[in-house]
Amino acid sequence: MTSNPAFSAATAAPARPSGAGRRIVDAPTRLFHWLFALSFLGAYLTADGERWRMLHVTLGYTLAGLLVFRVLYGLFGPRQAGLGLLWRKLTGAPAWLKSLPAALAGGPAVNWRQGQNLLMALAVAALLALVLPLTVSGIATFYEWGGAFGGDWLEEIHEFFGEALLAVVLAHLAMIAALSVLRRKNQALPMITGRVDGPGPDLVQHNRVWLAALLLVAVLAYWSWEWQQSPSGLLPTAVSSVDKGGKHGKHHDDD
Repeated sequence: MTSNPAFSAATAAPARPSGAGRRIVDAPTRLFHWLFALSFLGAYLTADGERWRMLHVTLGYTLAGLLVFRVLYGLFGPRQAGLGLLWRKLTGAPAWLKSLPAALAGGPAVNWRQGQNLLMALAVAALLALVLPLTVSGIATFYEWGGAFGGDWLEEIHEFFGEALLAVVLAHLAMIAALSVLRRKNQALPMITGRVDGPGPDLVQHNRVWLAALLLVAVLAYWSWEWQQSPSGLLPTAVSSVDKGGKHGKHHDDD
């Protein structure tokens, strides 16, 4: 009896679990994304008032540390998480913009999927770029480096970049929601599961769960250390020396 080549190939290939899809985002990138989002949300909500100041500052330092991790991972990590890939998407903007008037003149149709990818890449780049001036101005405000020049100009700069980052975050969320409706598929799901539906090989061969675990441990250890260093913890359970002094103050000098 002759064997069926198609049946033999199907039984020889390793079976992928039904509905597993393809992995396109690794664990460290996904964890960075959610830690970054939660840290910014917490920092924004605790920006006003002295009682929450230590929590606000701690989350601000967390944002700075996460930015350092993302840059290093983008430079030395896998190609799919590389900053070069993000840069290549952005460099395609001039050609895509030139295709718009050509399409209106009866030329080739516009590649809208490329335009969507371009907008998403632009939003991600803006998020990463705004964190640096936001955290630097926050540190300068916390330590009152601008006191010699008078006025609250550093605090105003910090607030400006905070509002700018919030605007980019909201635009990013709006784009994800719009794409989810247009494509009838949850576009945020890959940043949760790391996978998309459909056949084909995994774009990310190694999930690197160990690196994600190290990142989480580092963030939690830093938060624990700040909790121990702060006179009354990071939550406003009591009036701290910062509140009594009426100034931002260097909380580490109380040790």
